[in-house]
Amino acid sequence: MKYVISLSNRMMQRYLPDPFLFVVLLTFTVFGLAFIFTNSSPINIVQYWGEGFWGLLSFSMQMLLVLVTGHVLASSPLFKKGLGSLAGLPSSPGQAIILVSVVSLLASFINWGFGLVIGALFAKELAKKVDHVDYRLLIASAYSGFVIWHGGISGSIPLTIATPDHFSQDIIGVIPTSETVFAPYNIAIVITLFITIPLVNRMMIPKKEETITVDRSSLEDSQNLQAATLDTAAMTPSDRLENSRVLSFLIGILGIIFLIYYFLNSGFQLNLDIVNFSFLFLGILFQGTPKLFLRAVTNAVKGASGIIIQFPFYAGLMGIMVSSGLATVMSEAFVSVANEITFPLFAFLSAGIVNFFVPSGGGQWAVQAPVVLEAAQRLGVPASKAAMAVAWGDAWTNMIQPFWALPALAIAGLKAKDIMGFCVIILFVSGVIISLGFLLF
Repeated sequence: MKYVISLSNRMMQRYLPDPFLFVVLLTFTVFGLAFIFTNSSPINIVQYWGEGFWGLLSFSMQMLLVLVTGHVLASSPLFKKGLGSLAGLPSSPGQAIILVSVVSLLASFINWGFGLVIGALFAKELAKKVDHVDYRLLIASAYSGFVIWHGGISGSIPLTIATPDHFSQDIIGVIPTSETVFAPYNIAIVITLFITIPLVNRMMIPKKEETITVDRSSLEDSQNLQAATLDTAAMTPSDRLENSRVLSFLIGILGIIFLIYYFLNSGFQLNLDIVNFSFLFLGILFQGTPKLFLRAVTNAVKGASGIIIQFPFYAGLMGIMVSSGLATVMSEAFVSVANEITFPLFAFLSAGIVNFFVPSGGGQWAVQAPVVLEAAQRLGVPASKAAMAVAWGDAWTNMIQPFWALPALAIAGLKAKDIMGFCVIILFVSGVIISLGFLLF
C-alpha cells in the first residue's frame, strides 16, 4: 500500500501539469475527439468553443464567493477559535486525518459548497495543531469528502428531478428524493463511503522520511486582521464609519433576518447562493467592523486567480461537448452495450468520463438525460436509479478533476499535483464501492 501511494505521488508530481495547462490540454483533446466522432467541422468546433466560453460566468462568480466568503468567515476571531478548539481534539496524525475526513464527508453530504470550504479550512487548523501530519494528505482528505456530494441532500441531479416542471418531467415525471437520495441502495453506498474513506486516508499516511509538513507561520493570514488600538479622538467621520461595530452589526442582522425568513418558508434547502449569503453576513458580523471585513476580503481574493481564469475554459469545453454532440456519442457508446443488470454501472462509468469535460452536475444531466433515460425505459431500469448512476459518476471523477479542487487548493496554498496522488487512490476505492452498490442492490 505504501509503495502504491508513493508511486502515485511521484507520478502526479512528475506528470500532472498546472490546472490551467490541464484545461488547455483538455481543450485540444476535446477538439480532436469532436472532429473524429461527430460531423462537426473544425470551424464549427471553434464556434461551439467560443460561444460557450462565457457560459459559466454566473457559476464562476458563485465559486469565487465560496472561496472569498469562506476565507472571511474563517479569519474571524470567533470562527478561528471554534475551528481551533475542534482541531485540538486529535493528538496524532492518524486521528487528524480521520477527523478531517469525517468532517468533510458530513459537510459535503449536507451541502457541497459548504463541504468544499469547511473541509479545507479545518485542515489548515489541524495543520497548526497536530505535529508531524502530512499537509498534502490532510488537504487531500479534506477534499476526498467531496466524492459523496451527489449522493447527499444537495445533489443537483436528484434535486432537479424532484422539482416540478423539470425538463425531463414528460418522460419520468417528478421523482421524490425518497427514491434517489434516501433510497436503500444510495444510503448503503453513502454509509460504506463514510466508513471506508477515512480509513483509506488513514492508511495513506506516508513514511516518516516522505512526510511533508508545512511551516505553521505560513498558514497565518498575511495581514493582521485583529483590531488595533484606535485613537478615537483623531478619527475623521469616515474613519468612524469604517471602524463602526454598530454599522456591521446592523447590516449583519439584516442578513440574518432574511436567512430566518428563507428557512421558515423553504425548509432546510441549502443551495450555493444561500451558503454564500450565510458566509457573507456571518463574516460581516464576526469580523466586527467594516474595515476588518474589507481587509479580510482583500486577503482572501489573492488565492482566487485559478477560478477567475480557468472556469471560462471549462465553459468552452462544455460548449464543444454539448453543441457538437460528443457528450451524447460518449453516453450512447456505454449504454448501448448494457443490459438491465449492468446498465446503472455503465451509466455511472459514462458519467465519470463525461465529467472530465462537462464539470457541472446540472449541465451534465441536461446532456446525458435524453440518452440515459430512453435506454433505461427500454431496459426496464427505474429512472430514479439511472439518474443516480449519472449523479454518482459526476461526483466520482471529481477526485482527479482539478476544476472542483481549485477552491480547496487556493485555501490551502497547494498545487493540484500535491494532492492528486492521494486522490487517485480514493478514486479507485470509491469507484469500486459505488460500482458494487449499483450491481448488488
